[in-house]
Formats: sequence, C-alpha cells, structure tokens
Amino acid sequence: MLSLQLTTEAGCGLAIGRYPRFRYDARGGGGTGQLEAPDGEGWRPLAFAPEGLTIPPLTWRTTRVLGLPLPPGLSISITPQRLEGRWQQESGAVELEFLARFVFAVAGLYRAPDLIVGTRLVTAEARGQRHSAVGVPLDRDGRGVLVGVAVVEPTGEAWLDRFLGLPAEALAVLRCRLVEG
Repeated sequence: MLSLQLTTEAGCGLAIGRYPRFRYDARGGGGTGQLEAPDGEGWRPLAFAPEGLTIPPLTWRTTRVLGLPLPPGLSISITPQRLEGRWQQESGAVELEFLARFVFAVAGLYRAPDLIVGTRLVTAEARGQRHSAVGVPLDRDGRGVLVGVAVVEPTGEAWLDRFLGLPAEALAVLRCRLVEG
C-alpha cells in the first residue's frame, strides 16, 4: 500500500439551489490517503482518513459570489466524513465518494444545523436537474478537476431551509492535485 497526497487548489466552485456559483479558493487544504495496487482494469482503490483531511472554510477571504466576497463574519466550515474511491492512472480518471458536514455560522453569534452533503466526485461529467459540470482527468503532474452534484436535505431550521430552498441540488467543483508519495 502506498501513500497518496491530495492538495486542494484555487479555482474551485460551489453552488446550491437557485443561487449562482460561488468562486472558491481552496488552497491550503488536503490530506494523505492510502493507495492500493491496481485491479485488472488499472483502477487503484484509494481512501483518505477523514480526521486527516482539511478543507478551508468559505469566508470573505476565500469565496466570491457575483464577484463580491462573502460578508465578513459569515463562514461555512466543511468537515469531511468520508473520501474514498478509485483512480485510474493511465486515463487520469478519478471517482470519489465524498461525505461532509457544512456548518454555516455568523460572527460566532449563530451556528445553523449542519448541512450533510454526500456526492460522487468525478473527473467526468456530473449532471443533475439544475446543475451540471464537466471534470478534467488528472494530468501528468496529478492536477485535475473533480465535479459532483448532490441533493441537500432540509436542516430543520425553517428560515435556513427556506433561504436555501431545501431540499435543493448542490454542485461542487474541486481543483486539486493527487500525487503518490
């Protein structure tokens, strides 16, 4: 079993429901995973321990909507629960099952119930009813774009569910680098 390093990069994006896509700079995130030997078709199973993964929060420093930063004090933290799947080195294709808790907070005064988001991140096409995107297979340097569409269920917090239009479809666009090491 080999180790695999994931590094998140700038140029990511997120969208939920009817809202426009957020531009998100995810630099500084990542973690170390385990990469197994390839199967007969060249797919290599991989898994990252959630406690070793970091994803930068969405804040006024990292996120823009319609060209404007998020308001100061507003933050959305992302806590990974699962990230595992497979990688085909020959084609650069990646398929990962991703599960995370998204926590919306305002200046330490308010914390909404967690948004639980599960999606399949792929370097191919991800298409839902409202959102779609096309990923980019990993290049020789291990850089690529993973995309996924998920349905976000209501949180039970009435105003937040109405504000976000939950249940709603969400889109994730993750620029990253995956390298053995």
